[in-house]
Amino acid sequence: MTRSLARTYLAWLVAIVATTGSLYFSEVRLFVPCPLCWWQRVFMYPLVAILGVGVFTRDERAWRYGLPLAVVGLGTSWYHYLIQRIPELAPPTVCRGGVPCTVQYIDWFGFVTIPFLAGVAFTIVTVLLGWNALEERRSATRRAG
Repeated sequence: MTRSLARTYLAWLVAIVATTGSLYFSEVRLFVPCPLCWWQRVFMYPLVAILGVGVFTRDERAWRYGLPLAVVGLGTSWYHYLIQRIPELAPPTVCRGGVPCTVQYIDWFGFVTIPFLAGVAFTIVTVLLGWNALEERRSATRRAG
């Protein structure tokens, strides 16, 4: 297994754990997701399939499909965490119906919330897939030069 494929495999495992955790919180603990939580799911759940296919087909370019989702999910989750910590930053139109995005179902150690966990997962996936992108670019530069 190449290093690139190993990083894709690790990113896939992180996506599986994050997706499983998300489902645990909503289906077992019965936490109702807010609108931003739903958007984070929109970006995390497909990573399980995309990176899984990349791992099983040994596609070292799976980062091309997963990285955009991870980057947008990263921004969404850290924005969500920010408005949980500083609710005044949340525009009133973001969370009109249902559960407000400032609700904190968990608060472990005084700073770990569900968006924080998602942000960590998206950060890890982004770093791993971004590393693959950089490695491919370096390799292409060496071949061309």
